[in-house]
Amino acid sequence: MDTSGVGVLDKAAIVLGALESGPATLAQLVAATHLARPTAHRLAVALEHHRFVARDLQGRFVLGPRLAELASAAGEDRLLAAAGPVLAALRDHTAESAQLFRRQGDHRICVAAAERPVGLRDSIPVGAQLSMQAGSAAQILLAWEEPDRLHRGLHGAAFTATILSGVRRRGWAQSVAEREPGVASVSAPVRGPSGRVVAAVSISGPIERMTRQPGRLHAAAIMSAANRLTEVLRRADQG
Repeated sequence: MDTSGVGVLDKAAIVLGALESGPATLAQLVAATHLARPTAHRLAVALEHHRFVARDLQGRFVLGPRLAELASAAGEDRLLAAAGPVLAALRDHTAESAQLFRRQGDHRICVAAAERPVGLRDSIPVGAQLSMQAGSAAQILLAWEEPDRLHRGLHGAAFTATILSGVRRRGWAQSVAEREPGVASVSAPVRGPSGRVVAAVSISGPIERMTRQPGRLHAAAIMSAANRLTEVLRRADQG
């Protein structure tokens, strides 16, 4: 890594870079950054004080909410700006509620949504924090992870490595009564300019409308919406 000449900032950047790949214990942070244990701990706690780092339910270090606030304030978050009309079009095309999820530690957060005007009992509000262990969006956000993080994510999950292999092959995921009884969903990945999966576009609704093979009905529309958002991010990166 290039150094700036300001050692403490360089080391803080190394810590944040290590957390980009997911939650880390202090021992994992030391291994990933090659910093001395007291130094890694001091920096992580200081970054936590300023909300650049947070802790998950297991006490592991994760990227903190201040980073998202700064990105949004800088106008960098083109994804959310573009998501509104894309999700609205997806909702209108499928007649089901549409959502955009991002991963945050051991959860996924609904960061944008377009609801059906009726039938709100199966709606997912913006800001809702859902499990990474069930649902088609969780499958999408986990399927392309690094192998060690993927295997950790499968511990206790309602889906298997074989299911995620199928997700990678098809490019979309479906779930039926996996997260909530009576509800089905279909999701597809949104990719950043590097090709990394940064979000999942989903639709969800009752099984009686979505059927037990919701992907047959809606995979093409979901993938089209996800590809539109991927293209927005690609264009933004090109300036």
